[in-house]
Amino acid sequence: MNDKISQDNINKALWSACDTFRGTISADTYKDFILTMLFSKYISDVWQDHYDRYTIEYGNEPELIEEMMKNERFVLPKSASFYTLYDRRHEPGNGQRIDQALHAIEEANGTKLKDAGKSVFQDISFNTDKLGEEKQKNTILRHLLETFAKPELNLKPSRVGSLDVIGNAYEYLIKNFAASGGQKAGEFYTPSEVSDLISELLDPQPGNTICDPACGSGSLLMKCGRRVRDHHNSKQYALFGQESIGSTWSLAKMNMFLHGEDNHKIEWGDTIRNPKLLDKNGNLMTFDIVTANPPFSLDNWGHDDAENDKFSRFRRGIPPKTKGDYAFILHMIETLKPKTGRMGVVVPHGVLFRGSSEGKIRQQLIDENLLDAVIGLPEKLFYGTGIPAAILIFKKTKEDRSVLFIDASKEFKAGKNQNSLSAENIEKVIATYRTRESKAKYSYLATPDEIKENDYNLNIPRYVDTFEEEAEIDLMEVRKERLVLQQKLVGLEEEMAGYLKELGYE
Repeated sequence: MNDKISQDNINKALWSACDTFRGTISADTYKDFILTMLFSKYISDVWQDHYDRYTIEYGNEPELIEEMMKNERFVLPKSASFYTLYDRRHEPGNGQRIDQALHAIEEANGTKLKDAGKSVFQDISFNTDKLGEEKQKNTILRHLLETFAKPELNLKPSRVGSLDVIGNAYEYLIKNFAASGGQKAGEFYTPSEVSDLISELLDPQPGNTICDPACGSGSLLMKCGRRVRDHHNSKQYALFGQESIGSTWSLAKMNMFLHGEDNHKIEWGDTIRNPKLLDKNGNLMTFDIVTANPPFSLDNWGHDDAENDKFSRFRRGIPPKTKGDYAFILHMIETLKPKTGRMGVVVPHGVLFRGSSEGKIRQQLIDENLLDAVIGLPEKLFYGTGIPAAILIFKKTKEDRSVLFIDASKEFKAGKNQNSLSAENIEKVIATYRTRESKAKYSYLATPDEIKENDYNLNIPRYVDTFEEEAEIDLMEVRKERLVLQQKLVGLEEEMAGYLKELGYE
C-alpha cells in the first residue's frame, strides 16, 4: 500500500489504536504502550522499506544488501521486527516477546537508545500484570499488534513521506494524552503554541547549545531546534535535557529519535538534587539557551540539601520548602553562558509577588540586571491546571536595566475546556518584546527605580494598567425608562385582573 497518506489520517488511526486499552487501564499507563509500539512499528517500516528498495536494486547480491543495511541510521535484528512479533501474535507470550524485541533493539543500537547505562525501554514492560492475567494480556497485545498492522498505519517512508510526519504523529499522541491525563496532565508536555512563543522569544541561532533541565517529552527543546532549521537552514545546534521521571525520559529519547534529532544528550535524574549535565571537571555545563516549563510550586524539591549545594546555586537565597519554583530558576540562571546566555521559564504568578525568601531572591536577580521581561499568559493554557501562568525572560547581557511587562492574559483563542494562543496572539507578544514599547493596557517598560518603588513586586497589574472605565450612567434617562415600565406594569395588571374576572376568580 504505497498511496500517500495525510497527517490527519495517521493521527486518527493512532488515536483509535488506544481503544485496545480503554476500559482496561488508565490513559496515563497505556500511553507508554501506544507510544512505544509506534516507535517499534516505525523503525520496522523504515528498515523494511529500505531493505525492499535495496533488494530491487541489488537482488542477486544478498551480501551487498546486508552491508548496505549496516549503514542505516539504526540496526534492527530480524527477531525484533514488528512483523516478526505480528506473525507470532496468536502464540502465548506476546508480552515477553515484545519486551525481548525492545531489549534486542537497544543492544543493537548502542548509545543511541541509552544514556549512562539507562535504556529507553527500561521502565516500559508489555509483560506486566497491569494488563490482566496471562490470557487477557495476550489477547490485548494481539489486538494491539493487529491494529498497528492495519494498512492505515503502514508507516513506510515511501508512503508517508518525510520523517516529520511520524514525529508529528508522536507529538499529536503526547498532546492528547496530556489533555486527557487528569491530575498528571501536562507534567510531560508543554502546549505547542507556548513552545512556539518561547522559541521565538529566545531566538536560537546556529551553533547554539540549548538546554531544558525539566524536559518532559522534549517538545520545548525540539521547538527551539526546529527554529534554527526553519529560520537559518542549519542543523548546527545541540540539545541537552534532564528528566526525573523514567518513563517520561524514555518518551523524550524516542521523540528525539523519531524527529531525527541525533545531536542530543538527555539525562535521567533529579535536576535539583542531582544535576547530570556536567563538564569534564564536574562543574555545571553552561548553555546559550536554557528553557523549561518546570512543575509549578513543587513540594519536596530538595530544600534540606540546598544549603550545602556544591554548585552554589542557592547563594542568592534558599527557596521555601514547599515551593520549588525558584529552585529551578536559580539552577537555570547558573547554567547560562556568561555573555550569550538567555533563558525563558514558565512560572505560576506567585513567583512574581510572594515574599520572604522568594522576595529576597527576586530582588537579587533584578538588582543583578538579569531579568529582561515578564509576560502574563491567559488562563487554561496548560493541561491539568486552569491557573494563568507567566513567562520570565532572563539575559546574562542586557542593553539597559529596564524590564518589559506584557499582559497577554486577554489574548487567546477560547476553547470549550482549553484555551490556546493563535498565531496573531503570538506575533503580538513577539513584536512588542522586540520593540520594547509601552502600549496602553498591554505593555509597559519599567525602570529599576519603578520596580524598587513597588518593593520588587512584579505583579503585572502594578505596571500595565488594564482598568476599563465603566460607561457613565444617565440617571435621568434611567428614571424615564423606569416610569415607562411602571406604566406598562399597571396596564398588564389591569389586563390580568380582567382575565381572572372572566374565569370567575374575583
